[in-house]
Amino acid sequence: MAAAGGESSSQSVKQIEKRDSVLTSKQQIDRLLRPGSSYFNLNPFEVTDIFLCDISCFYRFFQLSILVHPDKNQDDPDRSQKAFEVVDKSYKLLLDPEQKKRAVDVIQAGKEYVEHMVKQKKKQLKKDGKPQDVEEDDPDMFRQAVYKQTMKLFAELEIKRKEREAKDMHERKRAREEEIEAAEKAKREREWQKNFEESRDGRVDSWRTFQTKGKSKEKKNRSFLKPPKVKMEQRE
Repeated sequence: MAAAGGESSSQSVKQIEKRDSVLTSKQQIDRLLRPGSSYFNLNPFEVTDIFLCDISCFYRFFQLSILVHPDKNQDDPDRSQKAFEVVDKSYKLLLDPEQKKRAVDVIQAGKEYVEHMVKQKKKQLKKDGKPQDVEEDDPDMFRQAVYKQTMKLFAELEIKRKEREAKDMHERKRAREEEIEAAEKAKREREWQKNFEESRDGRVDSWRTFQTKGKSKEKKNRSFLKPPKVKMEQRE
């Protein structure tokens, strides 16, 4: 990834064009799908290997997309399709001002972190009475350190995004399950109430019939239980 400062867009584009005159379609596909690419490609500027400062430089995306397009790589359609999707995703991301600013901010944060660490190293060396030379004094080593830190930051942000996404999905699933459970409970209550009301008349009629039969039987029993007549004794 080209450094953000000290190099114009035109110079960066020229460097990329020089590289592209050497890299083949297969090499570009390999670069975009290399091990760890799921995190490397989170940085849209890493996909193009250029820090785009002006929208006029976006023609770089078209050049790269043509180079990795499945139609140009019919002997490797699956991998070329994946590489093309990586380029397309980065292009769309950088068309969004907010997304582009977020990517630039991450890169800037990586650079500032490395600068801070370099100052801390030099401070410690000075305290120890040692020469204040560090490997990041070499511009290439400094860019490499920024590159590594930037990739780390992009990876951390992606992990947090996935964690939020998983949490949101879990919450939506739980809410949906509760909604279904509440609906089923309400349905059971409605069915119970309906059955209760439908059977109420039958229960009342049964009770009335039972009561009527009971009274009739009681009356009949009383007729069979008349006390015997007392015979009057005759006196002599």
